[in-house]
Amino acid sequence: MGAGGCRDPHRPPPPPRPPRGPRRGSARDAGPADGEPRTGEPGIGGISGARAYTPRGRTVREEHGTPARGQGAEQRRTPRSTRSGDPFRPALQVLDGGRAAARAGRRDAPAAGRGGVVRTVAPRTPGGPGGDEPPPRRRTTPRAPRRTDRPAARRPSRKPRRPPKLADSRLRLRLGTVLALTLFATIGIRLIFLQTVDAPAYAGGGIVDRLRTVELPAPRGAIYDSTGAPLARSVEARYVYADPTEVEDSAAVAKALSPLLGIPVSKLMELMKPRKLEDGKASRFVYLARGVEISTAKRVQALELSGIGVHRDERREVPGGDLAANLIGFTSQDMVGLEGLEARYDDVLAGQDGKRVYEAGLGDLAAPIPGGYSRTTPAKPGSSLALTLNRDLQFRTQQILSAGMAQAPGGTGAAVVIEIPSGAVLAQASNPTYDAAKPTPSDPVAREDAATSFVVDPGSVHKAITYGAALQEGVITPDTTLPIANSIKKGDTWFSDTHPANGKRMSVPGMLAFSSNVGTITIADELGPDRLIDYQKRFGLGKPTGEGMPGEASGRLLPADEWSESSQGSVPIGHSVDATPLQMAAAYAAIANNGTYVQPHLVKEVIGPDGKRTPAPAPVTRSVLSPQNAAALRTMLEAVTTVDGATGVTAAVPGYRVAGKTGTGWRLVNGKKQPGEVSSFIGMAPAENPRYVIAVFVYAPNGGGAAIAGPAFRDMMQFTLRHYRVPPSTGGSAPKFVVYPR
Repeated sequence: MGAGGCRDPHRPPPPPRPPRGPRRGSARDAGPADGEPRTGEPGIGGISGARAYTPRGRTVREEHGTPARGQGAEQRRTPRSTRSGDPFRPALQVLDGGRAAARAGRRDAPAAGRGGVVRTVAPRTPGGPGGDEPPPRRRTTPRAPRRTDRPAARRPSRKPRRPPKLADSRLRLRLGTVLALTLFATIGIRLIFLQTVDAPAYAGGGIVDRLRTVELPAPRGAIYDSTGAPLARSVEARYVYADPTEVEDSAAVAKALSPLLGIPVSKLMELMKPRKLEDGKASRFVYLARGVEISTAKRVQALELSGIGVHRDERREVPGGDLAANLIGFTSQDMVGLEGLEARYDDVLAGQDGKRVYEAGLGDLAAPIPGGYSRTTPAKPGSSLALTLNRDLQFRTQQILSAGMAQAPGGTGAAVVIEIPSGAVLAQASNPTYDAAKPTPSDPVAREDAATSFVVDPGSVHKAITYGAALQEGVITPDTTLPIANSIKKGDTWFSDTHPANGKRMSVPGMLAFSSNVGTITIADELGPDRLIDYQKRFGLGKPTGEGMPGEASGRLLPADEWSESSQGSVPIGHSVDATPLQMAAAYAAIANNGTYVQPHLVKEVIGPDGKRTPAPAPVTRSVLSPQNAAALRTMLEAVTTVDGATGVTAAVPGYRVAGKTGTGWRLVNGKKQPGEVSSFIGMAPAENPRYVIAVFVYAPNGGGAAIAGPAFRDMMQFTLRHYRVPPSTGGSAPKFVVYPR
């Protein structure tokens, strides 16, 4: 048969075809159902062609001269045909199991309608003598059955990687916008919260770091005498302070300030040490010196020391120096009363300090910030005291006492001048004394007020109390006379007179004139201990007078149940009794004041910062003697200064009737008798109508106090009467007293 498909009669018949079964590969690889040999296209051979692969990488077709791709015949390009011309690639394409061919076949049908690249392949040229290509050999042996225990090997298809899926830019933009808005909203809410709710706390916290506090000392009240003359007052000065947090070199600063302030370097360095306040913050203010003179403060400012400042202050000034220094006392540099009236009335004299709190910068800008926080609490000045003292009388009293005490080295003197009937203390002097303007170098003993702290055994000046009680109780009268022995024994003690009466009758004025111990004890025996102690208390003994001086001694009275037999002789004449000069002066003032005791006092009135005057509380008064008995006692006491040879004639004041009594006692310290003696004279003038009572006490370790006390009283009383222009006695001279009536 021809090329149309007739079989060659000379060829042997083909071997029988094995039964058709399921085969892998493309449908094109299966032969026609009629048994005709398959014709294939180059490049898409079936699995049989793949199995005929030779070791050189060629197929049977290639061995028989099948045209290569692209030689004369066009071939349809499949996706895999575009790969590189590797000689092994056709074989690998075949091993795909025919899927590529199948895909190519499926794509061939609509090839005309798709834009793929199509190549045509020229038909095979028949080979051999007959011109027909021999049919491919078929397997004569059956194929080994496929193993069912493993799947058929497939080459994974090579698919191009998908490009990464890009995020939606619009979504990202929206998300970023939401986050930004949330952030700004949070910040805005927080700012609003800080500006409204937390603003005061944060503002206060910032201000505290910039605040400065400056104390504004309150002016201390002055002390005036009864005429308004200043005895102590405050004057403008400066204080020097330090801010320890700003002091760079404390040693150098202290060395520079020490000669100006008169303070040791070590003390200044200690003051400038950094320290913490109670709230844990660093202290930024400390006083270095108070009451600095203005000229000195200017020199401190000229040094321009870091952390050192100067501010307005006050300084206590005592114009009289030692004038009434033992009464007035003194203050510390920070204006706190330490002794005397300055200490006793410190709460009245000292005002309430103010302070200025302001906002300031730091470093070189440590100055108030304009418009910054500033609050000032004004200082409230203290009140002033007006005393009952008279400056001129005080000066003269001190002068006379000092002159007398010059005769008793190492002694102590006290003098008190009391006005009748007010009980006001017009002068109160002590010796030794000191300069209250410069109290530091003085002896503490010299700063004591002897009139209120000098406890003595008063001696014979106490006899006026015994005679006054006897008059009031009716034991004696002004005309009473008694036989007086030279001595009297009480217990184991003999008591004698310095002017022996030798058993003669002696009048009561005579007993006082010669200070008879025997006569006084005899009268006291009739009076009894209980009544005597009662009158001692009425006259103000045994407790402080309440004059106004701090630390006033109370003295001591011997209770009746503690009396011994000798006490019945010692107590009536002023022994075994502890008293102060002021207490004894107040007792005589009661006799001068018609028998009415008036509490002695120093403070006249309090003057407020606004000038308002408030009188001091009225003094305590009480009746001790009747006016008649008080007048009778005064008359009898005149004998002391008028009778020839009497004990007090040196105390007489020319032109004035003087009633008084001398005394000789001892000084007691912690109940122990001290060497020497205490001489005293207490008197009043004019005796017919007393205006003043003056008490003078002199402790002379070496004796001789009597020669000082009487004349000192005379000079003080004379000056007092003339100073207040008291006319001489109009009632004539004192009566004539008979000491030893017949």
